Amino acid sequence: MAEIAGDETPPLPSSSGAEESSLLSSPPSPTATSGDEPPPRTRKPGTKRLVLTASVLLSFLVGLPLLLKSTEIHRSPLPSDAIADLSRRLQSHPPSFPCGLHAVFLRSGPGSPVASLADQLERAISTQHHLLPASSTAGNISVSVTVQSDGGCTSSAAAASPWRCGLVSAADSFHDDEVFDELLHSALGGGDGDGMKVYTIVIAEDDDGKGTRVVIGKHRHAWVVGKVDEAEAVSLISKVFIKYFMNGGIEEGETGIGKGEFMPVGSDGNVVLSFSLLNADPNDWVYDWEFKNIGERILTPVVEALRPVADINIESQVLYHTPKSSYSYSDDKLGGNVLSMGDIPFFVNSNEWHLDTSISATGRSKVLQFVVYIPSARECPLYLQLPDGELSKTNAFISPMWGGVVIWNPPGCSLGSKKAHGTRRQMSSQELMETLEIFIGQLRQLFGLKPNYHAQGMDVATKFLVSEKGFAQW
Repeated sequence: MAEIAGDETPPLPSSSGAEESSLLSSPPSPTATSGDEPPPRTRKPGTKRLVLTASVLLSFLVGLPLLLKSTEIHRSPLPSDAIADLSRRLQSHPPSFPCGLHAVFLRSGPGSPVASLADQLERAISTQHHLLPASSTAGNISVSVTVQSDGGCTSSAAAASPWRCGLVSAADSFHDDEVFDELLHSALGGGDGDGMKVYTIVIAEDDDGKGTRVVIGKHRHAWVVGKVDEAEAVSLISKVFIKYFMNGGIEEGETGIGKGEFMPVGSDGNVVLSFSLLNADPNDWVYDWEFKNIGERILTPVVEALRPVADINIESQVLYHTPKSSYSYSDDKLGGNVLSMGDIPFFVNSNEWHLDTSISATGRSKVLQFVVYIPSARECPLYLQLPDGELSKTNAFISPMWGGVVIWNPPGCSLGSKKAHGTRRQMSSQELMETLEIFIGQLRQLFGLKPNYHAQGMDVATKFLVSEKGFAQW
């Protein structure tokens, strides 16, 4: 019985009792209640953590000035007082560039000229400097006089022009003006004297039967032909020198360089002249041009004449489907369609005219657009009407700082012209040359000059010799 009792297994406690005993014997485990989450903090951060945070913040504050110092851009201090003083001095005493005026009196009579006559004429001309406009920068003017007759030459003490005595006489002024202009240019040796530009005015005191007249040459000189006394000669010399050589022929009150307009030159000194031929509707007719051969040959002298002012590049293109954005109306009396001056600001269609395709305009170069617009058959011929009701002789207009537009009506087009169904044609050499002449006049206007000169304010007949470069040296 004892063995049997020892082999028996004691009864197991119930499951509920086991669970209860385990709950009572062991404290609750955090992992059993919240899984893998850390237990909530029951105490504030210790001193060690606060010291570590403060040290990091202190290191950042110490290194911040070093960081700002290493990344700053050094700017030298401006001398504000010196700048203000210079500005005041420039306002009270504007800078004046040296300029020379040499007057030559050619007399046909015998005998040697009186030595004191040149000095007297020099003083008389110098007293006319008060007539210079206030905006002129040529205040430092040196005047010299040479009197030449058959007996020899005499010059004032301040003579600075390389005048070759005896090379030119009063009788030479009777010849063709173009020939006399080149003769004077050779006699003056280029017009430079002691490193400064010298303007020369020649008084040919002889009567050629045409009365007194003034001729403005292509170089830095002019001449007066006729019987004039000394007082009248001094007056004419002053008017020509001040009005044309110093002021560029711009009247008082007119807009020009330094009077509200800006030079159309980029900050890098480069200018791109972009010439575009625009066909409004190629379904009517398509025109092309020989710009590479003819246009660049005509414009090369212009580029050379403007080289002291800007470095100029030339490019050209032909565009199609370029309608204008302004409206024109038909006028049977004028025999065409008329575009008024009020519609000019809306003429350029910037959405359809893709003109800014220049690869030469790099950096800060300025691009001047010169456009030949060929109207479609339904609006041809297209005329530009001036505010006084007259039609424009050039049929062209300019936009300051942008360029110019020439409206070119194809030969034979009239109201009701029939479509040519895209026939390809080409502008003739003569038509292209006439168009480029208009563009050269527009370029003069964009640079603050007149497209052409007239003898305004002169008491005698005045003639201007036209330079093939479009710009005279003066």
